[in-house]
Amino acid sequence: MSEPLLILVAAAFLLAGFVKGVIGLGLPTVSMGLLAVTMPPAHALAIVIVPAIVTNIWQTFVGPYLRDIVRRLWPLMAGTVIGIWLNAGMLTGPYARYGTIVLGVLLVIYAIVGLSTFSLKVARRNEKWIGGIVGVTTGMISAATGVQVIPSMPFMQAIGMEKDELVQALGVFFTVATLALAFNLTSAGLLSAATALPGAIAMAAAFAGMFVGQAVRSRMQPEVFRRWFLIAMIFLGLYLAASAIYNTLAG
Repeated sequence: MSEPLLILVAAAFLLAGFVKGVIGLGLPTVSMGLLAVTMPPAHALAIVIVPAIVTNIWQTFVGPYLRDIVRRLWPLMAGTVIGIWLNAGMLTGPYARYGTIVLGVLLVIYAIVGLSTFSLKVARRNEKWIGGIVGVTTGMISAATGVQVIPSMPFMQAIGMEKDELVQALGVFFTVATLALAFNLTSAGLLSAATALPGAIAMAAAFAGMFVGQAVRSRMQPEVFRRWFLIAMIFLGLYLAASAIYNTLAG
């Protein structure tokens, strides 16, 4: 990769890590959204995947809820792995060029859902079968875009997890999903020595951003930051979708 692109990677992950440090999530979403401005989603995901796995593994074991999370969310995680496997060719196949459009639309939906006060509730007795359906849907979307927040995150909020349990659950779920995506990328030959340098830069920048974000979190209101972050995601998503549609029509 050229120096300007490596600088872009560092800046994108510094910002994404900062967001994750402040609000506890957003590293793949922000970094994929920013990198997709200059490269196909498949190439962006090849850079995102290792830092995402490492930071999510760290988040997975910060808390005492791991056993309960696995017991409640295993249908969601299993369904996500199945969905990623079923849609494995979307990032590199003939429809890969539409991935940026889908990613842009998803960022807008994710932000609007996050900004709204509307919330769903899922009864405990329905968690398993609904979780399985949500998982397959999330997996198929994730295989095409590299983003796993829709509809998995609204579902995890709907089943009534406590704040700290939800943060740990996001770490567990994203770890499983990104490992499944890593298998897809390896099979497609996208994870190679060529991604080692940008991946190392991305990981260092992500942890630096997380460190700063965690320090800032104690001095600011996370909800205020989260609101402006989601508004920015709407504009980024609209830009990605509009530019990708224009390029597709022009091509």
